[in-house]
Amino acid sequence: MRPSGPPAGVPSVVRTSLPGNPLSPSAARRFVRAALADWTALGLPTATGFTDQLAEDATLIASELVTNAVVHAGTTVEVLVRLEGAAGDEPPALVIEVSDHHPSREVRNDPEDQQDGLPEYGRGLRLVSSLAEAWGITYRTGLKTVWTRLPLDGGDPQSASGGDLRLRRGLRAAEILAPAPRRTQGAEREWSSSGALSFLAEASELLAGQFDEDMIAALAAQLLVPRLGDWCAVWLDPEAGGPGRRPRLSRVWHAHESRIDELRAVLEKEPPQLPESARGAAVSLEWPVSDGTAGSDGTAGADGTVLGYRLLAAGRPLGTLLLGRAAGRRAHEEVTALVGDFARRVAQAIGAARQYTRQATISRVLQRGLLPSSVAEIPGVDSALVYEPRGEGVAGGDFYDVFPGESAGGRWCFALGDVQGSGPEAAVVTGLARPWLRLLAREGYQVSEVLDRLNKLLLDDAMETAEAAARMVAVAGGQELHEDPQSRFLSLLYGELVPLPDGAGVRCTLASAGHPLPLLLSPDGTVRPAAAPQMLLGVVEGVTYESETFDLLPGDTLLCVTDGVTERRAGPRMFDDGDGLSAELAGCTGLTAQGVAERIKQAVYAFGVEPLDDDMALLVLRAE
Repeated sequence: MRPSGPPAGVPSVVRTSLPGNPLSPSAARRFVRAALADWTALGLPTATGFTDQLAEDATLIASELVTNAVVHAGTTVEVLVRLEGAAGDEPPALVIEVSDHHPSREVRNDPEDQQDGLPEYGRGLRLVSSLAEAWGITYRTGLKTVWTRLPLDGGDPQSASGGDLRLRRGLRAAEILAPAPRRTQGAEREWSSSGALSFLAEASELLAGQFDEDMIAALAAQLLVPRLGDWCAVWLDPEAGGPGRRPRLSRVWHAHESRIDELRAVLEKEPPQLPESARGAAVSLEWPVSDGTAGSDGTAGADGTVLGYRLLAAGRPLGTLLLGRAAGRRAHEEVTALVGDFARRVAQAIGAARQYTRQATISRVLQRGLLPSSVAEIPGVDSALVYEPRGEGVAGGDFYDVFPGESAGGRWCFALGDVQGSGPEAAVVTGLARPWLRLLAREGYQVSEVLDRLNKLLLDDAMETAEAAARMVAVAGGQELHEDPQSRFLSLLYGELVPLPDGAGVRCTLASAGHPLPLLLSPDGTVRPAAAPQMLLGVVEGVTYESETFDLLPGDTLLCVTDGVTERRAGPRMFDDGDGLSAELAGCTGLTAQGVAERIKQAVYAFGVEPLDDDMALLVLRAE
């Protein structure tokens, strides 16, 4: 059943009034994003159809229509965003209306209808017709309104083939933002001086959302061609530079796609060599020649102009951008300056993407060290584990472990923990806590004694080692290390299982230190907490922890979770409000351990439409 619209009391329409100046397009983009974020935070049923692609399309449409209204009307601009519920076969939709107070003007559509020499600003209805399901124009006395309708089909962009789909979407946006120009020198110079700021603003926004350097290179090339050149090539320097490390040709784009392969073959022979003095300034290079006779686009080798720009971020060379302009397209000072500004934005985006990649790589390496490569199987116990990190590029603080407490196999230990905070500090503390747990357990300490000694370790000088290691990890990833004493605070659920005689279940002894309490599900559907709350580890010295012992009989299920489950949010509500986790677990009677884990995981994901904002870990133990 599709959502019909917002619930009673929740506004389905938001509007704002913007002045007729160049700042209004960016204000319109912020307004649309804020409206979508607010409706999502309120947990509206219709908001399940809000995807990243919808947000991108909506902000582009609003920005372009406001740009056209400002340029061609010059009056106050009214922006309205409305949620429409499903009606019949029509799905819910997001409607955007942009109104101005100069109704006699014509709404822009086809750029070819412009007179030569006029500056080009927005894409107008050309963009609208490319992205919207439906659009139209409404005239009232003293008011003209352009409206668009974007369906909320709830599609999941992650279900498609990731990189290729994102690239196609990005290139579609780039093509809209950079259509073929009118080939007149006067028009190009006028555009370079009048439309440059709009071009750079839109390009910056498009590039800033990418974390793949090859995608950034692809977008950069298509944004420039054919707008400012006939072909473009982007070379990327290896991140770990050194002798023998050649730059690689990441992207080649030509106004005539049939010539791309030929141009690439010529350029790949030798990377461009720009002098060290060319730091941000354009350098004229020789036109690439195929077979020694003609340029790669069919013009004479000496007749074209090639501009080379070194891509620098924070003083570090990242690559080279080449822009080729065929005979008859002389590079005016305005054009070279504009491409130089654009190249700086490309370099900043590539630098950010590389830093993100470094952090993601370090996080993956850390995560592999934080979590066990395998989980021990406990005789007489059906177990299941779910671990979902909150996202790539962030080293989380959640960890888990199941291991034999002694070589004879008569005692089995399990743990589920969460270091407060995230990043290198939390990751290093996590990397220490799990080995400490194993060592203490195998030394024969009881459950309560393990927590006592772990608390002392977190408070004494051993943490200096963790902080020093965290600084090294942060420097390697280009991150700033924040001095946060909470990074040594640890919530932990730790327990032991000992098989009962004659296969009658297992005896469980456990303790919870500042952790979400474990829940025990009986075969009759009764759910109760299996431990009492106690102080976090690493907070106060001299705390004495206590454990509880009970029998886990055949059919009984013990559910252990981290706060990524209990504190999963949907607007102001959390998943465990009103004992929501207990209610969900009560419906899992008769399921296997894996079935319980999957049921709880799906319930957590379904509770909110936003991605996970914390790691999620579940451990299910069911006596057989």
